Amino acid sequence: MKNLVKTLMLFALVMVMAAKNSKAQEIVVRTRPFLPGIMIRPVCPSYRHVWVADEYVVQGGGYAYRRGYWAIPPRRGAIWVAGRWESRPYGHVWISGRWN
Repeated sequence: MKNLVKTLMLFALVMVMAAKNSKAQEIVVRTRPFLPGIMIRPVCPSYRHVWVADEYVVQGGGYAYRRGYWAIPPRRGAIWVAGRWESRPYGHVWISGRWN
């Protein structure tokens, strides 16, 4: 029983530290980066591919634009949830897209 309690406490501590570290990775910008012009979506390579929308990636203390692309979902029925901007007290933070 004591080992179970110790294990659960260690797990909780690791989860708290991971949550703290993930928040530390947020980069807040006052002005959102502009999208670079009009992009024409290329033809879908196959019926299995899904369009992964344009994203921003962390680069050099800010955000860099990454074009959208076709990808095969990691598992059957997976849906791409596009990234989005969220407001923070001092600016904006990009929340990356993910497979659901």
